[in-house]
Amino acid sequence: MSENLADLQREIAALSDRIAALRNTHAMYPDDAQGTAEASLAELEYAERLLGTAGAELARSHSEAPGPRKPAEDGDRVLLRAVFNELSVPVVLLDHDGYVRRINNAGANQLGSAPGYLTGKPFTHFVDLRKRAAMQSWLAAVLRGDGPAHLESRLAQRGWAEDVHLTLTRLELPTEAQPLVLVAMSPPMNGAEEEGPAPLESEVEDQVVVLAARRLDVLTRMTRLLLRGTTPTEDLALSDAADLLADSYADWVVIDVCDLPEGPRAARRAAVVGPADAPEGQREEVAALTPGDSDIPGEVLGRGQSLLFPLIEDETVLGHTDTGAPLLSVLGAGSLLSVPLRGSRGVRGALTLIRRSNRGSFRLADLGLIEEIGEHIGLALPPRSQ
Repeated sequence: MSENLADLQREIAALSDRIAALRNTHAMYPDDAQGTAEASLAELEYAERLLGTAGAELARSHSEAPGPRKPAEDGDRVLLRAVFNELSVPVVLLDHDGYVRRINNAGANQLGSAPGYLTGKPFTHFVDLRKRAAMQSWLAAVLRGDGPAHLESRLAQRGWAEDVHLTLTRLELPTEAQPLVLVAMSPPMNGAEEEGPAPLESEVEDQVVVLAARRLDVLTRMTRLLLRGTTPTEDLALSDAADLLADSYADWVVIDVCDLPEGPRAARRAAVVGPADAPEGQREEVAALTPGDSDIPGEVLGRGQSLLFPLIEDETVLGHTDTGAPLLSVLGAGSLLSVPLRGSRGVRGALTLIRRSNRGSFRLADLGLIEEIGEHIGLALPPRSQ
């Protein structure tokens, strides 16, 4: 076994050198992306075979008859783990339910988090909503034994989105009751990113001082708006408030109001504002949905509690379009928060903000600000009909 591991180490070292050469070639000659991508895919498939060999050796060492452990065997297992962790190709090992069982350092860097944080989470939660359904279907096909899968996908997590090529391979190990899936990540095969909105937030906006000043500016502008004039109509005031938030704080802003005391089922959609580059008719589609029919804002209207989703895991919580597609997937949502509009006599409505996956996620500080704005809007609403 030690001899096999030595050969494996030499192969991995050679693979790392070839990958570095391909990366440098792509940087120097971007116009030849197709040829470089094809060679990269070949190397990726070879890396999969190497990982399969390493996994088989590790499984064999675990399945041997119980007996006194030899120091060399313990060293071999440590070496195999080190090979997996330090492999230059980003790889993730998923269990039968699609949860991250193990991820190497390159894979953790690709997803933008530490391996300890990623372990135990569904891999599909790090896939953009528009690509998540396809990823789930391919994962199920691989687990059924339909063979490896190659697909173009997009990762999205906390303010960035990146197109990737994923290769899924089924692994059956003697120590596992169910098959596992090895996911290898590489640059997209077409050499170009999928069309979509450009990132909207620069690196400087991650600074605490800048973010705090920005939140204070939004609150000040909203207060000035609500205090302007003495008899504005309700719809005009809500539309202006939604415009302000969409202009400075979110991509989509939805305001729902309960005019009658019946509760969430009697709520109406009072204002919807979306980005300028939204497809034609999309705003009308959002406006036509009944608020009480979806988990959000139905739960906010019914319980009066705020909800924050820094990373959207369930794309169905805002309801479905007429075609049955989850609304959040259609909007390309990345994060969401919803707060009650609380007046002097309880919850009067709900304020829901959505950011697309190419923007920074909403945080607890954002939730506190929007809760305060929601209370101001609730107090500014006219008395409810009896």
